[in-house]
Amino acid sequence: MTTLNINHKNYELDLKGNETLLEVLRDHLGLTGTKTGCEESECGTCTVTVNGKAVLACITMAAALEGDRIISIEGLAQNEDLHPLQQAFLDKGAVQCGFCIPGFIMSAKALLDQNTAPTREEIDYALDGNLCRCAGYLKIIEAIESAGQQMQAQKDQPQSQEVCS
Repeated sequence: MTTLNINHKNYELDLKGNETLLEVLRDHLGLTGTKTGCEESECGTCTVTVNGKAVLACITMAAALEGDRIISIEGLAQNEDLHPLQQAFLDKGAVQCGFCIPGFIMSAKALLDQNTAPTREEIDYALDGNLCRCAGYLKIIEAIESAGQQMQAQKDQPQSQEVCS
């Protein structure tokens, strides 16, 4: 048995050892937000984060990730509240057909978790492995910039503390 921590929850899985993370997410767990594209690490549609780094699930062996923190697109929203990236993609109209968007969002999340104010060059670099057949790149970049500003604003807000008397 292999224990994988996916979206803040542990899953005990009986893996053969040759399953990719993409297969585990989609086929074993029914988490279909991570898309299957090329299955050759060419398109980025299967991007998730592992320990905060963008990873291509189509070429990553799931059994090798025991003890790691895996986040797929389904792990971003908190209850009914979308992650700032998800909301920004909607607000900026960066979703066109939507097929590639989970991969773009997860690549952007890895970037914004490290730097909420990336330059356009840094965004381009972070998205280098993600392809959009609809060519919606400008709106995607604008959404990432907007989400970064929102994430920084959330960091800057003072945390309220309850006072017990």
